[in-house]
Amino acid sequence: MFDPKLLPATRKILDLPARLLVRAGVSADQVTITGFIIGLLAVPFLAFELYEFALAAILLNRLCDGLDGAVARRTQLTDSGGFLDIVLDFIFYSAVVFGFLLASPEQNAIAAGLLLVTFMGTGSTFLAFASVAGKRGIENPEYPNKSLHYMGGLTEGFETILAFVAFCLWPQHFSVLAYIFAAACWLTAITRIVAGYRTLKQPTAKPDGSNV
Repeated sequence: MFDPKLLPATRKILDLPARLLVRAGVSADQVTITGFIIGLLAVPFLAFELYEFALAAILLNRLCDGLDGAVARRTQLTDSGGFLDIVLDFIFYSAVVFGFLLASPEQNAIAAGLLLVTFMGTGSTFLAFASVAGKRGIENPEYPNKSLHYMGGLTEGFETILAFVAFCLWPQHFSVLAYIFAAACWLTAITRIVAGYRTLKQPTAKPDGSNV
């Protein structure tokens, strides 16, 4: 929900470290993979209830997630990089939830399971629309220079980070927080289904001006 509004500010903040990485010869894909590895460290930290360390790993992962795009814009934007970034992001999101399940299976299992199912809803609607939007050439002015068509919603990247931070700060309330976040994610998935279906149901203009 807030991602488009925060995007200009975050790009300015990340520009300097991105320039330093480019000068050091670090590629965007290397930043993506490094961030993913760091993010996965949150799983064992969560399993052993080391929530401060888990939070640090999560935040460093999100920092790298912003830096890889900044580096790519200063070097070369590639479809392969965009593909790698989004795939590893979705794996990371699910891994964090799994970490909380490991921390306390008795208390967190049902909430974590529901949240993982919910992520399937938000993720599948996002990726399915992106693939067809790319095929149709549908523009995405809110997210320029992205490899994929970013379909917005109530819960996007910023809201997910806030949820993960809240989970780490108040792990004893994970289940309640997860149910609340899952409800917000389902609103996102439902609105994407409706909006995506209506958009794709409209005829596509051919180069000659006619419709199909």
